[in-house]
Amino acid sequence: MKTLTFYYDPISPFAWLAFQRLPEVLMGSSGSPGVSHRVAYKPVLFAALLKRHGQLGPAEIPAKRDWTYRHVLWLGHSLGVPLALPAAHPFNPLPLLRLALACTTPQAPGDTNRFTTEQVLRHVWEGGADALDPERLALLQATLADHMAQRGRVLADPNGEAVKQQLRANTDEALAAGAFGVPSFVVDGKLFWGLDSLPMLKACLQGDAWFQGPHWEEAPQVRVGVQRAG
Repeated sequence: MKTLTFYYDPISPFAWLAFQRLPEVLMGSSGSPGVSHRVAYKPVLFAALLKRHGQLGPAEIPAKRDWTYRHVLWLGHSLGVPLALPAAHPFNPLPLLRLALACTTPQAPGDTNRFTTEQVLRHVWEGGADALDPERLALLQATLADHMAQRGRVLADPNGEAVKQQLRANTDEALAAGAFGVPSFVVDGKLFWGLDSLPMLKACLQGDAWFQGPHWEEAPQVRVGVQRAG
C-alpha cells in the first residue's frame, strides 16, 4: 500500500475543495494490480511555507484577494461543493491546526483522520461564520473530543507543547518535500500543488507513462533568464 500525503491548512479554501474532490481522484487509481493508497492528512502552517519561500499569500495582495474569493465561490458552485466565505479572512489558523493535531494517535503521529480533517475544514468553509468565534471553537472541540472518546482515546491538550512541536514537524516535513503552498500532495517523492493539480495527480496514480519519461526531471533544469531586483 502506498501513502499519499495531503498537506493542508484550514485557512485555504482550495484545501477544502481538494479534500472534497480527492475520493474521486483515488477511485480506480491503482496503477498496478494489488496497489492501493492510504491518505495521510497532515496539518501545516501555510504562513511558514510562505515565509520560507519569500511569498505573500493570495489574501495579502488586494486585487488577488478579490479574485481568489470570487474564484473559490465559483469553484464551489461548479463542483457542487458547499462553500461560503468566513466572516473574516485571512485569520490566524493556529487554534484550528492545533485542535486538529490534538486528535492524532501514537500509531499515526501528525496525521489527522478523514473525519477530523473534514470537521476542521468544514468549520471554516461552510456557513459563513467567524472561524475563531470562541463558542464555535468550543463546539468543534467537543465534537472532536466525542469522536476520540468513541475510539477509546482522549483529546490531547491543543495548547500543549507536544501538539505545537508536531505542527512544527509537519511543516518542516512539507518544506523538505518541496511544498510552497497548500494543498500539496506527495506520493512516490513527487509533489503536486493545488486543486488544479488533481487531474495530474490522478494520472500519476494510474501509472501514466509520462511520469516515467524525462519531462518531470527536465522541467527544473530550465535556465533562469532574468531575475527582478529585490
